[in-house]
Amino acid sequence: MSKKKNSHRGSSFENWLDDQGIREEVTSAAVKEVIAEQLAAEMKSKGISKTRMAEMMQTSRAQIDRLLDPKNESATLETLMRAAKMVGRHLKLELV
Repeated sequence: MSKKKNSHRGSSFENWLDDQGIREEVTSAAVKEVIAEQLAAEMKSKGISKTRMAEMMQTSRAQIDRLLDPKNESATLETLMRAAKMVGRHLKLELV
């Protein structure tokens, strides 16, 4: 009985994502989830409700729900930057 050789042995997870053609999609979803969690944590630490955040950003509560939903990818960079500013933070992006 011969063992099937694992073609990914020794390669990185990033290489596997590249092979599957999903690296950008997975990375984008992960970044959105981290930002959503950080925004929610800052809102909680400052006692800012979703309704108050919506008022501060001059938007709807539904928009805040979408913004904080890690699975919802509709948030624009501008919206994320505005939300960060409302909780006293800034969004930092960099090319690496």
